Amino acid sequence: MSGGMTKNSKILNFINYRMRVTVDDSRMLVGKFLAFDKHLNMVLADCEEFRRIGVKGKTKEQREEKRSLGLVLVRGDAVVSIQVESPPPTDESKRISGAAQPGTGMGRAAGRAMPVPGSAPAGLAGPAPGVGAPGMAAMAPAHMQGAPQSFPPGMPPMPQGMANMPPPPGMPGMPPPPGFQPGARPPFRPPQ
Repeated sequence: MSGGMTKNSKILNFINYRMRVTVDDSRMLVGKFLAFDKHLNMVLADCEEFRRIGVKGKTKEQREEKRSLGLVLVRGDAVVSIQVESPPPTDESKRISGAAQPGTGMGRAAGRAMPVPGSAPAGLAGPAPGVGAPGMAAMAPAHMQGAPQSFPPGMPPMPQGMANMPPPPGMPGMPPPPGFQPGARPPFRPPQ
């Protein structure tokens, strides 16, 4: 079958038609015929699948089930028959032109082209301004020299009583917390 598929093939006349394709497991696929190749692999848009299922308890009675699939690629080996369901729409706004007119624009590489000189590679430049945490200087403790006295925008000032509080237990220069002896080794620490 692959020897007969050429650019001058009669099936090319059915592009954009609504086609019914029967496949080897007896399913029928109905959709807009967009493309095919020499193996008769076919692309159907807005495709719906119809299959017949036997009703339980009744030997000869069958019901048809419909399922919407969308864009489908049908393997040519599975195709049993192809039938025209309806011609393409005559409305020019819905019709896809086979030969589109070229535009006046210029094609340029996008995405993986050369980086702009002086800029960091994408993903390594850090968050966009205004996104993420404040800078390191804004997060420094107040007792450190050179720490800014103002708070980042939108953050409330520190309560009056907290400014003169000592740091939490365990900070350098502070006595050990209650229950620990001065100079004692912390638990689970390997001997040195």
